[in-house]
Amino acid sequence: MAAIDAVSTVAYQELIQIADAVAREKGIERETVVEAMEQAIQHAGKRKYGNELDIRAEIDRTSGAVTLQRFIEVVEVEELETPGVQISIEKARIANPVAQIGDFIAEELPPVEFGRIAAQTAKQVIVQKVREAERERQFNEYKDRIGEIINGLVKRPEHGNWVIDLGKAEAMLRRDECLPREILRRGDRVRAYIYDVRQEPRGPQIFISRTHPQFMARLFSQEVPEIYDSIIEIKAVARDPGSRAKIAVMSNDSSIDPVGACVGMRGSRVQAVVSELGGEKIDIIPWSHDTATFVVNALQPAEVAKVVMDEEIRRMEVVVPDDQLSLAIGRRGQNVRLASQLVGWDIDIMTETDESERRLEEMRLRSEHLMDALDVDDVLARLLVTEGFSEADEVAYVPVEELAGIGGLDEAIAQELQSRALTFVEERDRQMDARRQELGVDDALAEIEGLSPTMLVQLGEKDIKTLDDLGDLAGDELIEDYLPGTYLTLDEANAIIMVARAHWFDDEEPAAPEAEAGDAEGGETEEAATEETAS
Repeated sequence: MAAIDAVSTVAYQELIQIADAVAREKGIERETVVEAMEQAIQHAGKRKYGNELDIRAEIDRTSGAVTLQRFIEVVEVEELETPGVQISIEKARIANPVAQIGDFIAEELPPVEFGRIAAQTAKQVIVQKVREAERERQFNEYKDRIGEIINGLVKRPEHGNWVIDLGKAEAMLRRDECLPREILRRGDRVRAYIYDVRQEPRGPQIFISRTHPQFMARLFSQEVPEIYDSIIEIKAVARDPGSRAKIAVMSNDSSIDPVGACVGMRGSRVQAVVSELGGEKIDIIPWSHDTATFVVNALQPAEVAKVVMDEEIRRMEVVVPDDQLSLAIGRRGQNVRLASQLVGWDIDIMTETDESERRLEEMRLRSEHLMDALDVDDVLARLLVTEGFSEADEVAYVPVEELAGIGGLDEAIAQELQSRALTFVEERDRQMDARRQELGVDDALAEIEGLSPTMLVQLGEKDIKTLDDLGDLAGDELIEDYLPGTYLTLDEANAIIMVARAHWFDDEEPAAPEAEAGDAEGGETEEAATEETAS
């Protein structure tokens, strides 16, 4: 800034040296500083000779000599509006016989002597232009560095956040991007992760973080050469900043153990990362293509007995031994929460006892349903449930050979069971259809494939009675709010809704053919009337 202050007190021939000094000081191009000086001199010239004049200043890039000129446009006489800015073609050709309309005549002006006010104004213009160039340089330099780790010095607090000096720029470290219980002081050196760079009216804003999951991944990349060389890949990271983290790694070389490489000799590599993160505990987990195996690894150190996955909604139930429940869940649910973030699935934890009780309850309910529907005893109902039959509909429409293949059943018993199931299903559907009509559910809904009579009654009881009512729903809304427990998949629900909406598009058929037919009939009528008049 001292170089800029000197502009008003030096001879013009020293401007180039000053431009060089400012460019070095601010880290911007010399040409940018010279152009700012030209604008300052031009501004001063207009203040002296008239703001309405087209005055331009030029500084010789080698000698520093300043040329101040007034440019006058050559126009027709009748277009002459502003004296001093325009000149008629006749007068212009007195000075330059080859002048044409649209040309500019340059008239050299005496150099401007900078007074106190003019010098201050020139300084403001140069400072503003240099600041804009500096901001542009900062933005261009850091916008491509998102995802990198940078080092800086804590400069000052600002509204609870910290301004970090990066040398040629300043970055913002927000309070919620600092590690919990981390105390920073002016002059402290910090490392952080650049996660965003934005151009704002007050200049480029560089946002950095010490809690971002990728900050830990980048630290491992610096500490583990195999990660830097892409021999080992970091597949996923989950963090509870300052407390605990999980990182999943995979090796592209079967001879290299990814977990051992990240831990290092006697834990040296992982300990370097832990120290930078304020003692944050890190679980390094082998990544697997098989999601079930991956979640078993992610829940370490807890043991997993069984994993049941629902890929439709990306949810899984994990069964653990009774004595492993607290370990699997972790303090305040930390272990299962981090595992869920790492895998990208929702995880429900239950003990083997809970899972056994739930299965027994489900078997009891299904057995009772089959006992009532098929009029069979508890032993036969449980046998059917054990073989995978949970609804009378399944028994009614399964091949008789499959029923007869169940241990202890012959073909005659299988046929009798199927006959009873069909009778039950038909009677139930008849009752449900009567109930549907009583609720006022349109017959058009009953014609949609995939909607059973029971489903139609459920919809009617929740005031979904027309194609329009059903068409207004979303697939997930239909499953969760209107038909829970019906085992519809999202694709099936969406297909049903699209069928309900089909009539919306039928109403958009063009009316042109009718109009044409009307025109044709009108034409025939006119012709007939003409012939009748002639006769």
